Amino acid sequence: MPTASHPHRVPLLRRLLTLVAGHGLSRGYLAVCAVSFAAMLLAPDSTFAGSPLLLTAPLSFLCLFLPLDPGAEIDGAADITAVAVFTGWLALCALVNAAVLGALATRSSIPMPTPRPATTPTAPLPHPETSTGTRSHRLRTLLAPAVDNWLSRGYLAVVAVALGFSLCAEFLTADPGFAGIWPLMATAPFSLVATAVATPVAYYSSNAWLSPLVFSLGVVLSGLVNAVLLGLLVRGLRTRERRAAA
Repeated sequence: MPTASHPHRVPLLRRLLTLVAGHGLSRGYLAVCAVSFAAMLLAPDSTFAGSPLLLTAPLSFLCLFLPLDPGAEIDGAADITAVAVFTGWLALCALVNAAVLGALATRSSIPMPTPRPATTPTAPLPHPETSTGTRSHRLRTLLAPAVDNWLSRGYLAVVAVALGFSLCAEFLTADPGFAGIWPLMATAPFSLVATAVATPVAYYSSNAWLSPLVFSLGVVLSGLVNAVLLGLLVRGLRTRERRAAA
């Protein structure tokens, strides 16, 4: 059997739950989500009823493609099923986000190795080229989790398609409609900041064409941040699997 041949392999679900419950940041996030879920179920007409959708972004926006609509005027078992599926999907999104936060917090809590003292009494001053190379190396190290695994690369491909569709609709069609909603959903929640910055540019600037460019830049940065977080989650799962195998 698979478990007999690999007795030390930890299931993926167990590793995810370890990341979720292993740090105070992820547990605090889940507590906030639980309060928002209670507000959504107990007071569906209140202002805070939509907060779980934002707290569990970006995966939560995929519920828009579900065939069930919990906000529709449906009575009976169909309404109960719609609410249960919607709530279950948001809960799953919250667990994934909590695992990402747990992986990020675990990575940041790992102590950095102490550098050895220099053997020479005086170290030479770094040249400008060396400083520039160090900064570029740090940037590559920071962005490495966004491209060193298939999950992050696939996510970036989805962001690129959504952003390309939005830009084509904005500049090549007479009526773009709501094309900008796709990159907004794909890169939430950080893309909400990009929207807040791009909106004043559209209404109060004489160069209205700058608004989609500012929004696109914000979407790209938001997508990179989300991809890095997904990459850190993958690294955290791989690290725990190696420790369990050892």
